Amino acid sequence: MSRSILVTGGASGLGAAVVQAAVGAGDRPYVIDRQAPADDVPWIACDLADTRAAEAATRKAVAELGGLDGVVTAAGMDVPGRLGDVAAEVWERIVAVDLLATAAVIRAALPALTASHGNVVTIASTLGVKAVSDATAYCAAKFGVVGFTRALAAELAGHVGVTLIVPGGMRTKFFDDRDEQYKPGPNAILNDPANVAAAVMYAVSQPRGSAVRELVICAEQETSYP
Repeated sequence: MSRSILVTGGASGLGAAVVQAAVGAGDRPYVIDRQAPADDVPWIACDLADTRAAEAATRKAVAELGGLDGVVTAAGMDVPGRLGDVAAEVWERIVAVDLLATAAVIRAALPALTASHGNVVTIASTLGVKAVSDATAYCAAKFGVVGFTRALAAELAGHVGVTLIVPGGMRTKFFDDRDEQYKPGPNAILNDPANVAAAVMYAVSQPRGSAVRELVICAEQETSYP
């Protein structure tokens, strides 16, 4: 049976890999992003840092889909730097996109997900379980996603499936705009986002009564985990 799956950040990176995997599985992905996804996938333009706009976009997506079977909150950003060197508005935008928008989208989707006994998959990071220097905003946000998802799983048990995905570094454009000192080196071992997307689809495909609570997905030689 074809499922309707809302994907934030579905125009690039892991989100785009999830969209591709969903299409390959015969599902109907719907994207919320600031730019258009590939392959004529339906989408809504939205700056997820505006959490009220994120909620409105989610409700619009649910209405257009006629219901909802899954949500994958793949949108994320980071601008590394020491706390005193990262502008306050940039620091707060990272937390807004990575954490607050995650909660906002899921909040708006809850009535539809409860009606379908659907599944939520949140995307944290290995830096949501291991803190490093020059990443205070990203670690704060991703540690928050871990705590939020664990609490949400307890809150929605028996009504909506909730899975926390903890990915390691992936071969995406996530690192492209960083200062050179914060980019992975030429010998860095990164995972294929398609591998993480496969884990996401496994989680979102769980039948009623079964839930995958947490998955860590990384390259075998990932340096940030454990």
